[in-house]
Amino acid sequence: MAHTDNSATIPATMSAMLLTGHGDVDALQYRQDVPTPTPGPGQVLVQVTATAKNNTDRKAREGLYPTKGKEDVTSFAMGGSPTLTFPRIQGADVAGRVVSVGEGVDPRRIGERGLLDFNLYADERRDINLTPDYYGHGADGGYAEYVAVPADQFHHVPNPELHDAELAAMGMCSYQTAYHMMTAANVQAGERILVSGASGGVGTALIQLCRIVGAIPYAVSQLDKADALRALGAEAVIDRGDLPTFVERVLAATDGQAIDAVMDLVGGEMTDLFIDTMIGDMQRRTTYPRLSIAGASGGNLSEIMWTRIYLYQVQIVGVSHGTREEAEQLIAWIRSGELKPVLHGAFKLSDLHQAERYFVNRGSNYLGKIVIVPDAQWDTHGAPFAITSA
Repeated sequence: MAHTDNSATIPATMSAMLLTGHGDVDALQYRQDVPTPTPGPGQVLVQVTATAKNNTDRKAREGLYPTKGKEDVTSFAMGGSPTLTFPRIQGADVAGRVVSVGEGVDPRRIGERGLLDFNLYADERRDINLTPDYYGHGADGGYAEYVAVPADQFHHVPNPELHDAELAAMGMCSYQTAYHMMTAANVQAGERILVSGASGGVGTALIQLCRIVGAIPYAVSQLDKADALRALGAEAVIDRGDLPTFVERVLAATDGQAIDAVMDLVGGEMTDLFIDTMIGDMQRRTTYPRLSIAGASGGNLSEIMWTRIYLYQVQIVGVSHGTREEAEQLIAWIRSGELKPVLHGAFKLSDLHQAERYFVNRGSNYLGKIVIVPDAQWDTHGAPFAITSA
């Protein structure tokens, strides 16, 4: 039996953006008659106030997760069978307030403001996640007015200094991916870490997380974002252009010291160059070169000589999602104020088509996260951060 906040009337239907199939933005349909979910045992019903947009929303919509044929139009199915079925409500990084609880959940949680750990975990293990899936892909997510999620994955974050849109901007899809890139590569204090795609959600998270653990982040981005990235914690910003001089310019930024580990979100023709920043003088290294990969915005195929990998003992780790332990550590850093939001701006849920186009065609002023706010919540949680130049 569900317990409901008597001060809030939960409607039978809600507004939501439905993904109806693989395709362009026209595959997203805004509906105002979608049945409102009911929290099951161990779940809470969250009234959504903001949901951060992630590149995985677009890639899942366009079917850009091939694992066999490079021309496949598909999404991932690490557990064996596809979990992205249509219609689906996307949106992983959900902030909001508990308005109802399912059986077995303390009714005192009603009213809590919090942030969702976006993972659909296959089991209760806290230190490993082998079949990653997430809300907004294998189950309905936050591009709606309400979402039902496990109570133990909706973490209370009362911090009054954080607006809901800012809290959503620190969602687990970016921050947990970033943190798992670092833990998988065993990043240590004092190490020099090269961060590609540094102006996006995962990149800005990596810069902050490096500083928290004592590592030194070097950002790869456009130079017009250099001041903002340095303010966030980047030691230096290296222009991603002029590929023939890229390695030279990285080593100039480090005073000739090799990069200890690369956090790669780009792939494509940059991969070999990233390796070059680590292997130039192996005699001066004290650890193995490490390449942690969680994206391929620059191309899904890279040409690499395997002799360079095994002779230089480059350790390559692929990263998708993180673990329960990592999510809980991130929440602790958010609550303590050690992690700061990097919020670019907000769009109404009904304007998600416009938000998707803005995201793909974003210009040089783009840094951080876009959040999507339900229309009914716009005046309070979206309007102060509205993107007006889209």
